[in-house]
Amino acid sequence: MEGDDCLKQAYGCILQNDFEGAILWFERAIAADPNNASYYYRCSISYGRSGKWERALHYAVKAVELEPNQKAHTYQLHTVQAKLLVLSGKQELGKQPPDASVAAAALQEAVELDPLSFEAYYWLAEAYVKLNRLDDAVRYALEAIRLNPADEDARALFAEISRKRRAMRYRQQRRQRRRNR
Repeated sequence: MEGDDCLKQAYGCILQNDFEGAILWFERAIAADPNNASYYYRCSISYGRSGKWERALHYAVKAVELEPNQKAHTYQLHTVQAKLLVLSGKQELGKQPPDASVAAAALQEAVELDPLSFEAYYWLAEAYVKLNRLDDAVRYALEAIRLNPADEDARALFAEISRKRRAMRYRQQRRQRRRNR
């Protein structure tokens, strides 16, 4: 079967939300034409939709290797890399105790790779809360809200950070008044 025929079958699967089936057909297309970067690119997208980010990364890298000047392929690669960094940052924040500085570094890189990643901004704000860098936390929480205004968790995070900042400023002002007496 020709690569283009496999591509048609893959899109048929996608229309039925069968990303696993689409992946099989994209891989068949790749086997039929292993130098076609668009097949790797499309396969990467389907792996991403299936939540298989390591495999999505593999195919995105291959697409960029074959066509390094194709902006869509580079964008897909950056999106997948950012998603993996977000997952790493979330995992780090979930540890007891979390290493928020390690998480923040990964999440900052994710934001740079994919400036439209709501998750990256949200979790970066969470990391900065844990680091007690509340001004940075507010900035990233606001960006998360800008990207997804309906997200209640982001709004609650912003409210929590705002309360902490007010309390911190109040304590600082109180200490300053005591020193001035």
